[in-house]
Formats: sequence, C-alpha cells, structure tokens
Amino acid sequence: MSHTSQSGPAARSGSWRWLAVAAGCAALVTGTMAAAPSAHLGAAAPGPAAGNGTPTALPAAAAPDAAKAALPLDCGPLPTTVTLSFAADLGDGTPATIAAAHCAAGAGAAPDGVFAITAGPGGTLQVHDVLLDWHQGYTVTRLALRADGTITAQARGYSSADVPRCCPDLGVELDWARHGAGFTRTEHSVPSTTT
Repeated sequence: MSHTSQSGPAARSGSWRWLAVAAGCAALVTGTMAAAPSAHLGAAAPGPAAGNGTPTALPAAAAPDAAKAALPLDCGPLPTTVTLSFAADLGDGTPATIAAAHCAAGAGAAPDGVFAITAGPGGTLQVHDVLLDWHQGYTVTRLALRADGTITAQARGYSSADVPRCCPDLGVELDWARHGAGFTRTEHSVPSTTT
C-alpha cells in the first residue's frame, strides 16, 4: 500500500494522552526495543549544486542545531528529544536540519515527528516544514538524504487502532521529494521487523 501527501505548515495541537499508555506498556516496549535494530542516520554524498531545487547534503555545522528549536510536539512538562538528524540545503540555498524528534516520556515509545528546521529572522530557529506529524504514531528508525535529493525514512507504526500502542506491528518506508516550495510524501508499507 502506498499514498502521497503534501507537507503543510507547523501546527501545535493534540494531547499527550499516549503517556499513560506508554507507561502501562513499558515492560513490553523494553523487550521489543532490545530486540529491534538500533536506529541510525545517514546523509548522502553531495549531489547537484545547491539552489536548483534539489536538496543536497551539508556539514552539520552549516545548519541549525535541532535540539535548540521549539518543535510542535505536545509534550506538556516533558522535554523533547531529537533522535535522528542531518544537515541539508533545501534546494533553494536555505540551510536546514532535518530531524526526527519526540517527547522524552522516560518509558514507552513516544511517537516521532519529522521536521525541517531553518533559521528565521534574527537567527531564531523555526520549523520550515512538518514532514511527519507525530499524531500519526510512527517511531522513526532511520533518516537519510539520497543523492537525488529525496529525504527517506524507515519507521514502525500500527496497522489499526486495536493494536496496543506499546507494540508497533507495521513497518513503513517514507520518501519526501521537493515539490515547489514544499515536499510531497510517498509511503509504502513493508513487513515489520518488530515481533
């Protein structure tokens, strides 16, 4: 199964009810995470020249520090955690950090959002694009930039609302291709690696 969607502006909404579920499932998640492959990040070798509409890799020091950005995650009193990131020119000369992040729940598997973070007026960090909304319930395990400028990710999720939130049973591959001023997402379901 696959579908495409268009990225939109950042929004802050929803609740953090998943914290109670995460705490209740802590033991199961601990065992699942121990058996799952560790997450890693990757960045492509530099591709076409920046500014031609195709995102290209940048050194990490050339892009904003995602850990310092105010991200649209509804964490309440909890801090946010950036789990995966890489630096890139968005294709228009704008340096950005592409980052996967979630609320630091302490137990359980909090859902990730994926964001393109840039420097705004006065150097203030801002979310340029929300590539993956945390409300979709995915845990991102890989985030990278291909040589053709496509942002790619692998994630775990849930096949239905009946699946316990502690135990993802779905694997997905996500691609974001630059389309005008934003990104178009393509998603494919793959066999889950979680048992």
